[in-house]
Amino acid sequence: MMAVKRQFAVNLAALYRYLPALESELRKDYARARREAPPSLRGFVEVNREFTLRGGKRFRAILVLAGYHIATGRAPQPVLAAAAALEHFQSWMLIHDDIIDHAEERRGGPAVHRLLAVEHRKLGREGSSEEYGVGIGITLGDLEEPFTVESILGTTGTPGARLSALTEYVRMTRLTAYGQLLDIRNGTLPPGEVSERDVLDVHRLKSAIYTVVSPLRIGALLGGARATRLTDLEAVGTDIGVAFQLRDDVLGAGFDADESGKSPNDLPEGKRTLLVVRAWQKGSAEDRSRLERVLGHTQAAPEDVERAREVIRTTGSLAYSEERIAQLLRRAYARLDSSRQIPKAGKPLLREIGERLVHRRA
Repeated sequence: MMAVKRQFAVNLAALYRYLPALESELRKDYARARREAPPSLRGFVEVNREFTLRGGKRFRAILVLAGYHIATGRAPQPVLAAAAALEHFQSWMLIHDDIIDHAEERRGGPAVHRLLAVEHRKLGREGSSEEYGVGIGITLGDLEEPFTVESILGTTGTPGARLSALTEYVRMTRLTAYGQLLDIRNGTLPPGEVSERDVLDVHRLKSAIYTVVSPLRIGALLGGARATRLTDLEAVGTDIGVAFQLRDDVLGAGFDADESGKSPNDLPEGKRTLLVVRAWQKGSAEDRSRLERVLGHTQAAPEDVERAREVIRTTGSLAYSEERIAQLLRRAYARLDSSRQIPKAGKPLLREIGERLVHRRA
């Protein structure tokens, strides 16, 4: 990847100790933006600040720190601003995703567009509260994008390293949008017209890139790594990222619900996951009928949802998803173990990242 000096082992627990410093970076970003905003608009900056600081796993930010450490062998304080950039990007995506998905809640509170609609209604403003919430929500999502660029530009490092990181950011944004487009399109197709490849293309473009691959690459590039020496890191990160999303689909369909605390919302929301696509392909006409009674029906009866989940089990679709997850991890770890690009001291950290992302119950 690059010449590494003073390499020492770091695990995820050590990287998570930087969370207070990361939160401080985020607060400083919003404080500066609030000072610079027109007085009449500062309340909107506050909405974004509150939403971002509600919490979240901060895993994308942690992977920026991990990428820097893997590339340099050094403590990752110099890229804390870039780690904050990924949290701004995440807020941007979530605000827009919640509008697309008609979501009511996020991070233990109301989705941004719902919060704004309620405020509009309480104040007795003119016009539709729902349209106001969506319009302002879209714009507040857009407002997060400059925070992302600004934070990367403000990172310590050479101009060349910052330019490389910004180039990766551009790629990440474009590929994530492609993945979102495919995801929305897939949702308009009958389940029988969505292939496994369609599902995995969404996971690769939308989830793997901005959850794993680009955060690692941005951190490594800011550490001075050359983009041409990051092919193994990208391959490993892509397989881990797709496996991560397949696990999320399993949890989102209500499997392992006791451990995750999640409800099976993905089925009533009509998401074209690998679980659904495979069950549709392998199921009988009766199985498909049971799935149809639930997919896209947000008021589906709990007993119908449970019957749809049973179809996913009995057709072997759940087992198939679990095997695909295992295959992706095996391939990622084989590439990791044989890589000459990834420093030996960084390999245990990448394996720990894979285990944490994929073998989870929430």
